[in-house]
Amino acid sequence: MRRSLLLLPLCSVLALFAGCGNKGPLYMPKTTPAATVHPATPAAPAAKPVAAAVPAALTPAPVHGFVTDMTAFDAFIAAHPTPEQFKAAYPDVLLVLPGTIATREMRSNNSRYFAELDANGRITGGKFM
Repeated sequence: MRRSLLLLPLCSVLALFAGCGNKGPLYMPKTTPAATVHPATPAAPAAKPVAAAVPAALTPAPVHGFVTDMTAFDAFIAAHPTPEQFKAAYPDVLLVLPGTIATREMRSNNSRYFAELDANGRITGGKFM
């Protein structure tokens, strides 16, 4: 009985120190000199940016709620939309991109889509979880 009472404070002290290590050295980042501000010189008139031609298939009306029409959703993903286009088309579906921290619990209501991206940052596929 006495031994367990003596080990209790020792265990709590060890638990406190267990979370303290391996944080790396603490240092102050080097300061960089502030950029000097030069007056703006008028340049040649800028050409109007050419609006990116976005196919009508990639700009559908927003679908509110979770995904229920899987054929329309699969056709939308087959057009390789950007994450911004996905968020505009399906604003209520949580888009989880590679590198984003998220839990992986199973959701059966198609409310969270784990996307796979190509080299250009377009959605090429994925799955609901």
